[in-house]
Amino acid sequence: MRSNQLKQKLKQGQVVFGPFINCAYPAFMEICGHAGFDFAIIDMEHGALHTLAAEDLCRAADCVGLAPIIRVRKNDAPQIQRALDIGSAGVQVPQIETKADAEAVVRGAKYSPLGERGLSFATRAGCYTAAGTQITDKMNSESLVVVHVEGRCAVENLAEIVSVPHIDVIFLGPYDLSQSLGIPGQVRDRRVIDLMNTAVQIIRNGGKTAGTFADNPEIAKQWIDAGVQYIGLGVDVAIFLRACQELVKAMRT
Repeated sequence: MRSNQLKQKLKQGQVVFGPFINCAYPAFMEICGHAGFDFAIIDMEHGALHTLAAEDLCRAADCVGLAPIIRVRKNDAPQIQRALDIGSAGVQVPQIETKADAEAVVRGAKYSPLGERGLSFATRAGCYTAAGTQITDKMNSESLVVVHVEGRCAVENLAEIVSVPHIDVIFLGPYDLSQSLGIPGQVRDRRVIDLMNTAVQIIRNGGKTAGTFADNPEIAKQWIDAGVQYIGLGVDVAIFLRACQELVKAMRT
């Protein structure tokens, strides 16, 4: 099995970035790799993607040295297991609010003795048994575990969430945080920014990597300056929309 270059970059303190992917067409993943992104987040929470499509997206990502990360629909052990079994480099789990929630993610993502992930080697992750049966420690070591902190309650519990072993990235969801503050969608409101800055410091002080979403490079750079290393930069469909709008505007002006 390959080493997880994305995880190594984070351990070295590098900033990494990649888009969320809603489209099932594998060429989109290849394009992301050729463009120079570090990773792409296959969105099975908000997107319409199914498992077979996600597996093909993982294959396409591997072809171009892009780390495929899967965001599952909820904190559910079978969904986490399947996301890793199809050969992703890691998993992102939404709506983590307590230490117990975070511990459940680890149980679902890691094999014994670190967790309780169901064991089968007849998977893409196990090279369809070709990798042998002595790879669980390696798979535990290489898989990236990202949890989403997306509400005011979760930020209040963040110090405890950060203390959970084997979680690599705490991902702050600005849009859901804005909703929890009663100002849905207003992600540049000072109340959202202040809450996120507080959360970034708690995450970094706890020895974890901070992550977040940014709509554009300007906002991404602001969060990088604040100490965020893992940036979800845009969404494929929105990136395509903006490119189309710019073309249409250029033709009509």
